[in-house]
Amino acid sequence: MSIQIFQLRLKKMLFLLRYPRLIKALLQHKIFAAVEHDAVLKWRYSTIVDIGANRGQFALACRALLPDAKVISFEPLPKAAEIFNQFFQDDPNVRIYRAAIGPQQSQEVMHISARDDSSSLLPMGSEQVKTFPGTEEVGTIHVDVAPLDYFLKVSDISAPALLKIDVQGYEFEVLTGCESLLNVFEHVYCECSFVELYTGQKLVDSIIDWLHQRGFRLSGVHNMSHDKLGKAIQADFLFERMPRVLPA
Repeated sequence: MSIQIFQLRLKKMLFLLRYPRLIKALLQHKIFAAVEHDAVLKWRYSTIVDIGANRGQFALACRALLPDAKVISFEPLPKAAEIFNQFFQDDPNVRIYRAAIGPQQSQEVMHISARDDSSSLLPMGSEQVKTFPGTEEVGTIHVDVAPLDYFLKVSDISAPALLKIDVQGYEFEVLTGCESLLNVFEHVYCECSFVELYTGQKLVDSIIDWLHQRGFRLSGVHNMSHDKLGKAIQADFLFERMPRVLPA
């Protein structure tokens, strides 16, 4: 076990002791709060749009650290979405849509991984399975996809707001599907890759450029992962909306 993994597991155990509700989520629903994102969740967000919610790991961390925030989650995998719903169904501050976000309304093929949180709307590349053994494709399903504004209006998103994206290579397509509502968010928090793990995915330099052109600058890098040779593989990137400059 690497020191990085040991430190993360220790951090998660200490987090459980601070928030007893999380123990229930772990024991009854096998949801482990994504405490590795605690640095970003120190911002006092009123709304968090959680794209790629899986079983609710990020939403659970949000509810522990930001109890007054509204969490709006999107998850197209039926089993993961059902586990999410079972735990959060009585929480008035959490809502889930069983769909993926993308550029247009459609049905698309979801490539299911042996580890469901590695499933993607893009085919898995050889580098994904090589770097993360046990994530090979085991099947496909069709899922509903639509732009964010198909589900939400500006009035649904109270400021300050965070757009979180964790979609296994489909980040660029999700951002394109969020473009009409992008300016209501103070921050975009997006997992991006330095190498192509999924066939056809846009890498981090393309994501940085695209967001910069739309008024967001890179303000932080979190949870960097490396391969056995020390090569950077992926990380969570925080983007901050730049102040608008009015014409003189």
